[in-house]
Amino acid sequence: MTSGSAPVLVGVALVAGLIAGSVAIAETPHRQPRTNFILRCVGCHGMDGAGSEKGGIPDFRNYVGAFSRDEAGRTYVMHVPGVVNGGLSNAEIAEVMNYVMTTFGGPSLPEDYRPFDKAEVDRLRAVPVKDVVALRRELAASLAEQGIATAGYPWP
Repeated sequence: MTSGSAPVLVGVALVAGLIAGSVAIAETPHRQPRTNFILRCVGCHGMDGAGSEKGGIPDFRNYVGAFSRDEAGRTYVMHVPGVVNGGLSNAEIAEVMNYVMTTFGGPSLPEDYRPFDKAEVDRLRAVPVKDVVALRRELAASLAEQGIATAGYPWP
């Protein structure tokens, strides 16, 4: 190697390192559903899933499973703000949703609970929902008629 080629090799090595580093940064590692829940949901719903009545965040505990019972409820949970703007892939959303349902659903979770999967999340997120608040109110009323309680929801 000549003394003139050393700076070129150092430059090539630096560029290669930068490219490799940017590829590594672009690839998000797979995180466990609980970790994604902590990173994406806890800020509003809390570690215990209690939400915040004052903040207008529904309590998951012993209520959230009710929304997994039918197509309309399953569609609703795919359109809540944290899911819509959470930055997770549809496969990760399915995993987090299953974590939330099985961790916090309690007696509201149907005995025949069907876990979410990526294909269902793809399909349900493609369904247009113009007013998620109105949809939740309709679902809560329908569930109440069936004797199924839902968490308080202060939005008008």
